[in-house]
Amino acid sequence: MNKTLGQVIREARIKREMTQKDLAAKVRKEDGTPIAPQYLNDIEHDRRSPAEFVARQIANELELDADILIFLSGSIPRDIVQKASEATVQEAFRVFRKKQS
Repeated sequence: MNKTLGQVIREARIKREMTQKDLAAKVRKEDGTPIAPQYLNDIEHDRRSPAEFVARQIANELELDADILIFLSGSIPRDIVQKASEATVQEAFRVFRKKQS
């Protein structure tokens, strides 16, 4: 992908004619409080990466694939990390790099 996490989120938000304030009000932290518009601004400008919990909500609100947002944020979904062995991770990266060639 040639776009950053922030670019993908910003483009999808604008396409849906939402302001940062609108989207931030719909996305909740794990404690149930909404994220701050400034936090969303930082994500869109690639100054911060959201936690997986927040990334999944942003994806849902913007009708994006959550796994793509998590990948672009530089992390791996928790359910995969918990099940993966070292050998599995090495093989996955080998296959991924081979597909990219």
